[in-house]
Amino acid sequence: MNLTFKIILVVLIFLAISSGITKIMLMPQDARFFGAYGFSNAMLITFGATQFISGILMIIPKTRLYGAIIVAITFLISLALLVMDGKLLIAGITLIATALLGWVAKSRSIK
Repeated sequence: MNLTFKIILVVLIFLAISSGITKIMLMPQDARFFGAYGFSNAMLITFGATQFISGILMIIPKTRLYGAIIVAITFLISLALLVMDGKLLIAGITLIATALLGWVAKSRSIK
């Protein structure tokens, strides 16, 4: 595993875990944003827990593929909502993170 891959992996794990924590804690900005698209508090906590657990799975080499795929799915859901809301800059960043998760998943599936 080269240094670039390790750095990207650490950043993606941090993004997944921190994103999950903000949703689990029902941070007002997240609760408002997702609530506008029909997410109840329970749904948002479940969504956040999925991101958090999947981020943890990405730490473990044997479960990294599954973690990356699940985080990518949650990021794609967020991406769709961001585009619908017109937040294109954040959507672009989310798209890049999702593409990098695809790269991590592909790299993991090759081994």
